[in-house]
Formats: sequence, structure tokens, C-alpha cells
Amino acid sequence: MLVLVVEDNRDLGASVLDYLEMKGIECDYAERGDHALQLIKENSYDVLVLDIMMPGLDGLSLCQALRRHGCTSPVIMLTARDTLEDKLAGFEAGADDYLVKPFDLPELEARLIALNKRQSMPAEAGTLKVADLELNLETHQATRQGNLIDLSPACWKILVALMQASPKVLSRETLEKTLWQDSPPDSEALKSHLYTLRKLVDKPYDKSLIHTLRGVGVALREDD
Repeated sequence: MLVLVVEDNRDLGASVLDYLEMKGIECDYAERGDHALQLIKENSYDVLVLDIMMPGLDGLSLCQALRRHGCTSPVIMLTARDTLEDKLAGFEAGADDYLVKPFDLPELEARLIALNKRQSMPAEAGTLKVADLELNLETHQATRQGNLIDLSPACWKILVALMQASPKVLSRETLEKTLWQDSPPDSEALKSHLYTLRKLVDKPYDKSLIHTLRGVGVALREDD
């Protein structure tokens, strides 16, 4: 596994690199977002670890730029702030996971391994369709009423799971396992991704397809 760590705090960056390399995880390091962008253009990374607060190009802007240019490498955001607004901003920028500073290095390792394992799973070929929403699993494109929907990797995985199960309900535990296997960040993480997904898939349209059944789970279907 090759990981890029982008962190402007040199001491923290060195600690992360020393630990991960001791665990057999190969790492590159960048102190600034613009330097990281150049490295990502030159190399293929399995996971990206991005600090949010950096001089120049910050982590959120870097993540947004990567997603716009088709980079699908999983992203873990590092943040010193543990508010729902900060988490939503990270997920909407295209992040898959986050860690709040200070964090334990073994937890970072576990999340890196989980994201890499999930990214390595082969996608099923074919097309999924519910009402006017369509997913092409070969081209990795989502459309509704013919309009392209720009999804982060995490939102894509949730939508694939919901459409494959439609019209059945998936429990929150099942969706968390889809994203993070056995290591979900916290109870707010899935809620943040679902909020973003609804905003992209349902909000621009008259009919909602994503439904929450309180105490049961989430379903994607035409009927309420």
C-alpha cells in the first residue's frame, strides 16, 4: 500500500510516517497542498491523508480539485475541529473518512487498511436503475433524468448498496459496514454522507427516492 500524508506540522508528519513505515506501509510526504497535488499527478496512491488546515491550498480545496479531475483514491481528512459542520464540509468536498486530532496512530493505520481493502474490491459490471435514477457500474457514472450527479467515493458506495437492495431497507449498521467495515468513525459520519447524498440525488427533483425509516434504516425506492 502506498499512502500520501499531507500535513504542515512536520513533527506530526514525521511521527505518522515513522509509525506507518514501521508497520510496512510505504509513504510519501508533502507539507503543502500544492506540493501534494504535484505528487498525486506523478504517482498512484492507494489512500490520501489530508490535513484540512494548511497554508496555500488547504485540504478541502485540494480534495475538491482531486475529485473534479477524476481522482478516486480514498481520502482521510485530519482536522482539529470536531463539529458536524466541519465533518459535512469534509464529506461534501469528497472525503471518505476523517480523524480528529489528536488521534491514535493504530487507529489511523486501521482506517488506512480498511479504505484500501474497500477500494481494491472489484466493482460489479452492469447498470442499476430505480425510477429516473441510473448508475452505470462500468463507467462509474450516476445520472437522474439524464443529469450527471457528481458523487464522492463514499456516496457512490452508499448509493450502489441502496440501489442493489431496492426496494428493501438497509440498516444503518449495514451501510456503515459498507463504508468502513468494522471501524465506523462515529454515529454522525454516516448521517453526514446521507445528508450529502440526499442533497445531490433528491433535492433538485420533485420526487424523493431516498427514505429513512426511523428505527429501521434507509431505503431507495419510488414509494414513501
